[in-house]
Amino acid sequence: MKLQGRQLVLHGGRRWAGVLVVAALVAGCSAAGAGGSDDDPSGSNDGGGSAATSEAPTPKTVVTVNVDDGAVDVPVDTAVSVGASGGTITAVSAHYGKKATPKNAVKGELAADGNTWAATGLLEPGKRYTVAVSTRDDDGRTQTVTRTFRTQDLSLDQQAYASIAPTDGATVGVAMPIIVRFDIPVTRRADVERRLTVTSTPQVEGTWSWVSDSEVHYRPKKYWPAGTKVKVHAGINGVRTAKGTWGQEDRDTSFKVTDRAVTTVVDVSRHKATVRINGKVARVLPATTGKSGFQTRNGTKVIMEKYPVKRMDAATTGLSEDDPEYYNIEDVRWAMRVTNSGEFIHAAPWSVGSQGAANVSHGCTGLSTSNAAWLYSVSHIGDPVKFVNSARKVLEPQNGWTDWNISYAKFAKGSALS
Repeated sequence: MKLQGRQLVLHGGRRWAGVLVVAALVAGCSAAGAGGSDDDPSGSNDGGGSAATSEAPTPKTVVTVNVDDGAVDVPVDTAVSVGASGGTITAVSAHYGKKATPKNAVKGELAADGNTWAATGLLEPGKRYTVAVSTRDDDGRTQTVTRTFRTQDLSLDQQAYASIAPTDGATVGVAMPIIVRFDIPVTRRADVERRLTVTSTPQVEGTWSWVSDSEVHYRPKKYWPAGTKVKVHAGINGVRTAKGTWGQEDRDTSFKVTDRAVTTVVDVSRHKATVRINGKVARVLPATTGKSGFQTRNGTKVIMEKYPVKRMDAATTGLSEDDPEYYNIEDVRWAMRVTNSGEFIHAAPWSVGSQGAANVSHGCTGLSTSNAAWLYSVSHIGDPVKFVNSARKVLEPQNGWTDWNISYAKFAKGSALS
């Protein structure tokens, strides 16, 4: 074996020398046993000469790998690549551990001409990798060249973990954004975003938009069509996410959009909520919203959480226990959150007399218990609820899933690839 820079050329010298010795001994025994012949008074024997010219040629293929054999502290964002000259690549196996498995193998693509192979995945930290390259030269001779190397060690503080909503297998409403959150801030947004893919059936136009260094959202141009099936892949393993940090692992999730598109419009000044299912009015519900000083915000909100029973403590909204407006109700029924600041749609039997006539709440949308139970039963996380005609015009960005309050064009400007 001879190393030439990054080229590894296999030579058969020692192996074939052994063959020649055996061949020479066999030929010598034959000649000694014959003791010469009358027809060949010189006693010469051509057998030994034939054996000396029987060495098999070495394959001509020269293999190159972009990682040196025996290298250590190889960065995990290294994309392994292989090249071949004087022949073609027939197979490449790149993996850590003793055997290649779907979990530990590095996926890659072989070029149509067989001259190059490029990894489509990156590497795990602190692992010993083996790259085995099989080739065939123009004369049909084959060989396998092997390289090994070890990747850099990384602590958890150097690895950004991604969580994805919706969770795998969820059924969601038509306004549900895809949300990817990172436990370590991302500064190389474009590098990460290139590794985030969304596929849907039917195909739906959409884009990513960063809301912070730790969170990126995806929304379609219009609401998801009812019944859409969606797959999300965050191929961030090994991707450099910031100075000194890399993606911890790839993440995948699949979800379905409900077959029943439920959209609700709450008219604050008219004290009613109009619920449509697949575009048709299903019910118009008497409602009460926020009173003066606690007005409910205008804007398109999205149902974020659902609770059959929810404790509601005004302290979570900033009110102290000695405030005359303070409340602490431990068993509010059929509660659905629509903002981070504490706006819910829920059963409010104490205000039934005002529902449909006046706004008396602290910002939530109150319904009768039966109406709240019905709306809860037909609603999904991800359903849109649009509030109109309130004196409180502004829904603050990121006070909930507020992606639908700006145009698609403006939302798209939040992409690192725009």
